[in-house]
Amino acid sequence: MFIKKLTLHDFRNYEDETFRFTEGLNVLTGKNAQGKTNCAEAVFYLCTGASLRIRHDRQLIRRGESCAHISAELESRFGSVSLGAAIFENRRELTVNGNRVFRAVDFIGNMNSVFFSPGELRLIQDGPDERRRFLNLSISQTSREYGTALLRYQKILDQRNNLLKEHDERLILDTLPVWDEQLAGYAARIVRRRREFLSLLSPLAAEAHAFLTDGAETLSVGSDDRTETAEEIEKRILHELSLARERDIRLGFTSVGPHRDDVRILIDGQDARGFSSQGQARTAALSLKLAETEIFRTLAGEPPILILDDVMSELDLPRRKKLLSRIDGLQCILTCTHAERVLYGAEANKIAIRGGKIIR
Repeated sequence: MFIKKLTLHDFRNYEDETFRFTEGLNVLTGKNAQGKTNCAEAVFYLCTGASLRIRHDRQLIRRGESCAHISAELESRFGSVSLGAAIFENRRELTVNGNRVFRAVDFIGNMNSVFFSPGELRLIQDGPDERRRFLNLSISQTSREYGTALLRYQKILDQRNNLLKEHDERLILDTLPVWDEQLAGYAARIVRRRREFLSLLSPLAAEAHAFLTDGAETLSVGSDDRTETAEEIEKRILHELSLARERDIRLGFTSVGPHRDDVRILIDGQDARGFSSQGQARTAALSLKLAETEIFRTLAGEPPILILDDVMSELDLPRRKKLLSRIDGLQCILTCTHAERVLYGAEANKIAIRGGKIIR
């Protein structure tokens, strides 16, 4: 899979520009705050229907304009695909091959990508929310069933939490079992799919980490090793919801379920969140992303587009060279300030950007 052309109109600081990419390494160069990351963000948005940098889509619209447009043409093993997104102040319109799609779950997965930037240290150093977000975005790109289950789970969870805030305790106790049964059903699908993903991710991440560190450190990505059928998971979660009922009423929110799960990440046997240095956390996060590319290659039948945003400046020379050798054969969009400082003779399609414009 590779993206051939990306067009941005009134997106971030771009008025109207078209990028043409090659199948291998594409390097976006320019000084800071010129628009390199904005271009990378647009590719990721067309892959996932979401931005890693902001919560509200209206922030993607160029200042003074009322809407933004992103479109891309790509080649996949199924043939040519065109994707588009029109972003307005309070809504958006998504299209696949010119046909509008009304659900994000039908948009995600038409183009797969793995995104890595210095901000991905959050994956290691921040709380469970970041690791769940990583799982949700990654799994949703290759499993529409997972994306649907996640969406429906969240809607039911919101309904349950609203009920828990009611003042009528009898109403709460009479109604909770109905929501719990629905919640547990979708929770079981989410939990089982996450376990399958982590069982693939763990050995791949350990191998990538050993490669980047020359075996000096070991990375372990923990998962729930319980072997349960979907029915057994559903029954267990339903029981946990029942046990937590009084506490949930007191707290006013649902305290158990996959929306509270975490992923254990260890470096040399120690919790990476509490004990890793900046350099260790960066290498661990990069290892997870490299492992993610291999999972996409297996599950989707072709490699994803790898987006590396200002990553080289954060790595020492040996790891830069190792990373370049590792991504050979992938389409990669890499941003940096000076191409000659990161390529070390590697062939690349270089695109210079200044003030939201491509310098021809």
